[in-house]
Amino acid sequence: MPGKSPDRYLGHKEVVMAEYLIWLNGKYIPRNQAKISMLDRGFRLGDVVFDTERTFNGKVFKLRDHLERLYHSLQYMRIDPGLTIDDMEQLTLDVVQNNEPNRPPGDDYMITQIVTRGQADSLAPSPGGAKVTPDLKANVSIWIDPIDFVGHSRLYRDGGHVVIPKTRALSSDQVDAKVKHFNRLHFVLAQMEVADVDPDAFPVLLDTDGNLSESTGFNFFIIKDGKLRTPGDQNILQGITRTTVLEIATQLGIPFTCENNLQPYDAYTADEAFLCNTPSCILPIVKIDNRILGNGSPGPITKQLMAACEEMVGLNFVDQADRRSQDAH
Repeated sequence: MPGKSPDRYLGHKEVVMAEYLIWLNGKYIPRNQAKISMLDRGFRLGDVVFDTERTFNGKVFKLRDHLERLYHSLQYMRIDPGLTIDDMEQLTLDVVQNNEPNRPPGDDYMITQIVTRGQADSLAPSPGGAKVTPDLKANVSIWIDPIDFVGHSRLYRDGGHVVIPKTRALSSDQVDAKVKHFNRLHFVLAQMEVADVDPDAFPVLLDTDGNLSESTGFNFFIIKDGKLRTPGDQNILQGITRTTVLEIATQLGIPFTCENNLQPYDAYTADEAFLCNTPSCILPIVKIDNRILGNGSPGPITKQLMAACEEMVGLNFVDQADRRSQDAH
């Protein structure tokens, strides 16, 4: 592979990643040349599951945990990827290693496994609909994506804003929230709705009963009187980073509860709040529906958790984001 570093994803600039390689159905392909058929059920029907990890200093964090969740999603959806979990783990590590020569010093990226049910002969309307047939062969890919360090730097230091939209989370009566899939139209609607209030805000959706659930790709925590409180498992994706935060809280002696009936009132009256996910780790929240939390800055327990998370992953991700943001300017 050429040694020249690819252009970076910085703010809202165009992504140019021709030199990164992805793995698609047994072959390594330049990222911008990867293609699947428009008859693929993932494209046409959202018949696809995925999972995403990130690297710290080029090393994938909790890969096996993510892959176990991926394979649970595949089992739930009855999609056979044609690969064992051990195969997928080794392929993921190979993708990371093959792209390592192009990773700029101090940089990191996300890795995503995407598995669609495969290509149908036709998705035209028929008496039986778009049937799932035994001959479908899954399309499997493993992708590399850059991390938006510019956006992260500001949020780590100053905190972000959460807005609760009218759009509701999908009920687990339809598709279990533990399945990580691409059917995210409600997230798109929530993001557009929230952008009308504050273009930089994050949505936190309510479930169909009016309880706090999750953000678009993030889990949500509030802190009140020294105690962590987070929506329960009923209507959320059980995030790997969420589990990591709870592990850290246990180590630090910070009490926590997972509650299925957290209300907007609880968020409005919290002392602190934060979002967490794989690429971002922990993002402080200082405002909810334009209500300031605490003194309007990231709170002490949130910062304590961030510092402990940095120690666990072996990288000061706040300083990393600051350095990469400065490089962008």
